[in-house]
Amino acid sequence: MFIATLKGIFTLKDLPEEFRPFVDYKAGLEKKELSDDEEIAIISIKGTQSNHVLFLSSYNNIDEIRKELEEAGAKINHTTLKILEGHL
Repeated sequence: MFIATLKGIFTLKDLPEEFRPFVDYKAGLEKKELSDDEEIAIISIKGTQSNHVLFLSSYNNIDEIRKELEEAGAKINHTTLKILEGHL
């Protein structure tokens, strides 16, 4: 199992360009319309070159995020877990 580590939490308007393709892809999959103030967490999956996008307004609790990452074959690290809990 891979380890999921937070790269950052951004609003759409402050999102670094390097992450924009990942965000656009996930928004398209979820048919989600994004606002400039949408909080987006970018998660790095260690041992891969993958980034996982989390639209924080889509989750009610950290267990939903944990489950999504586990389904992707990743386990969230403790520090990332605590930071995300503070944003939910």
